[in-house]
Amino acid sequence: MAVDLTECLVVGISSRALFDLSHEDGLFTSEGLDAYRAFQMENEHRVLEPGTGFPLVKAILRLNETLPGDRRTEVVVMSRNSSETSLRIFNSIDHYGLDITRAALTGGAPLSPYLRAFRVDLLLSQHEDDVQAGINAGIASALLYSRPSCLNEEINQIRIAFDGDAVLFSDESERIFKEHGLEAFVRHEADNARRPLPEGPFARFLKSLAAIQELAGTTVPPIRTALVTARSRPAHERVIRTLRAWNVVVDEVFFLGGMKKMEVLEAFRPHIFFDDQDVHCGPASTVVPVGRVPYVERQTA
Repeated sequence: MAVDLTECLVVGISSRALFDLSHEDGLFTSEGLDAYRAFQMENEHRVLEPGTGFPLVKAILRLNETLPGDRRTEVVVMSRNSSETSLRIFNSIDHYGLDITRAALTGGAPLSPYLRAFRVDLLLSQHEDDVQAGINAGIASALLYSRPSCLNEEINQIRIAFDGDAVLFSDESERIFKEHGLEAFVRHEADNARRPLPEGPFARFLKSLAAIQELAGTTVPPIRTALVTARSRPAHERVIRTLRAWNVVVDEVFFLGGMKKMEVLEAFRPHIFFDDQDVHCGPASTVVPVGRVPYVERQTA
């Protein structure tokens, strides 16, 4: 009987996002594919260190042990590696006891054509072309930064932090701010306070997390979410009303009004933070795992 992943939360993650392959990537860049292939095959029994996406993947998989009923989450390794260089990845998966059974190994070809086939809800990668293609296809996708020097200690709860505009919500309001300035942005948000913001690339992912929260029904929820946004009053109202319209509760909300996000994120300790701007992602990546969400590429007539 064929397995159907449509009822699961599916995370697709590249090998470089799951494990620290910075040395191997440098070897590929400096000496080419043959040197990379030889190194991986010679070292296939050397366990790789965790990468930026490792803590989130481990926490996501743990949900299958705590939620009632059938499996609710799946992780698929999606790599441009070939099968001959992939054994080190699978050996490392076995070493850490990760319950990952599926993989797409494309031998250098783009991953984007296979995202729908594997029912991917979230793509985490360090390959910008794949992330951009995922976003353009309407799939929540993020380009992971290098892992912080010290990954947070293990937390028995998935913690995910999101930026608002261009991540959970569309970039409609952000474009007004960029093109016409702060006053025009504030006026637009006040005028449209009761009109829900259009969905952004991570809206469906947030709703999936909310559905899992509701399914769990425990006094200590297995997932905790946070919205960390540069918005402030009076641009707060539209955000709150939008989340109400989506029937989604975000556990912690921070309207920072232009303050730096890094210290709030360090206090929240997320497994990952999603933002669309390097000015926020760069500093935050020194203290927590971070994924940058690219803008949807707009077709010109």
